[in-house]
Amino acid sequence: MSLKRTVGVAAALMLTLAGTVACRDSRTMDFGESGKPHIKIMIGGLSKVIYLPGQLAAQLGEYEKQGLDVELFDQPSGANAETSLLAGEVQAVVGFYDHTIDLQAKEQCLTSVVQFANVPGEAEMVATKKAGEIRGGADFKGRNLGVTSLGSSTDFLTKALAQRGGVTPKEYTPVKVGAGQTFISALNQGSIDAGMTTDPTIAQLTNTGQARVLYDMRTEQGTRAALGGLYPASSLYMSCQIVERYPDVVQKLANAYVASLQWLSKHTAEEVAAKMPKSFAGGDKALYVKSLKDSLGMFTKDGRMDPEGARNVLKVLGDSSSNVKPHKDKIDLSKTYTTQFVDAAKARQSD
Repeated sequence: MSLKRTVGVAAALMLTLAGTVACRDSRTMDFGESGKPHIKIMIGGLSKVIYLPGQLAAQLGEYEKQGLDVELFDQPSGANAETSLLAGEVQAVVGFYDHTIDLQAKEQCLTSVVQFANVPGEAEMVATKKAGEIRGGADFKGRNLGVTSLGSSTDFLTKALAQRGGVTPKEYTPVKVGAGQTFISALNQGSIDAGMTTDPTIAQLTNTGQARVLYDMRTEQGTRAALGGLYPASSLYMSCQIVERYPDVVQKLANAYVASLQWLSKHTAEEVAAKMPKSFAGGDKALYVKSLKDSLGMFTKDGRMDPEGARNVLKVLGDSSSNVKPHKDKIDLSKTYTTQFVDAAKARQSD
C-alpha cells in the first residue's frame, strides 16, 4: 500500500466540486484487474493522535487481511478533506463526524460508518503570556483564535466555545494556522492569542511551557464541561451513495477498524508508539508517548456512535453554526451515522 501526501488546494477542489456534485450518483469504486477494491482515504492529519486508527490499521495489516487495497492521503484540514470526498477524489475520509451534519444542512449526504471517538480529542490552547487574560469563552471577544482552516471542525468548536461564553463569531477573528509547527509558530509569534489543536501538538506546547490548556476535550469529563455533553468526533465517513452501493466493501473497512480499535484498547502507549511510523514522533519519542497517554482513552473499543453524543453535536451546531442553525429542526441524524457495519464486525469476531 502506497502512502501519499496530497498537494491539492481547497480553491481548486471547489472548482472541481462544482462540476462533479451533480454526477455523484454515478461514481463507482475501482476494483482493478484483480478484483481487489482500491480505496482512497483522506485523513485530516495523518500524524494527529485523534486520527491514529487510520494509519494503525495499515501498520497492523488489517486492510490487507480484509483484501483491501487502501491508499491513505494526508490533508491537515478536515474542511479540505471533506471537499476532496465531495469532489470524488477519495472514497472516504477519516475526520470529524460534525461534517456529516454540516453537509446535510447543505443538502449533501455523508454518513459515519465507524466512530473512532465520542469526544473531540482537541484542546483550546492559550499562549502562556495571555493565560491571565483569557480564562474562558467569554474572553474570546476581540481575540485572534487559531483554527486549522475556516469551515473545519476546529472552527465549529471554537464558535461553540465562544457562543457558550456569550461571544458571537463576529466578535473575534478566526485565523487559519493549520496544525503542528505552523500552529506553534503562530502562537509564539503572537498572530493568535489562543487556538484549537490536538496531540502531539498539545503535549509539545505544555511540555515547553509555551501554552496552557484552556479547554481540554480529550476526556469525557472535559468535553461535557466545555460543550454540555459528549461530542462524537473522529470517524470514518463516506458518501451515502457509496455506502449504499458497496456495502460489502464498507463492511470490510469496518472489520479492519474495529479490529484496530480493539487492539488499541489492549496495548500501552509505548506499544502503540512502537507500532506507528517513526516520523509520527517528530524526533521525540518520549513526547509522543506522553501525547498518546493523554489521548488514548478517548477511543471507542467497538466503533459505535453514542446516540446522546450525536444529538449533542446537532444541538451545539444548531446553536453556534450559521449554516446549521436555520435547518436544525430538519436534520435527520439517522442519515448521518450507522452502526450496522460495526455491529456486524463485532458479531463476526464473536463467532
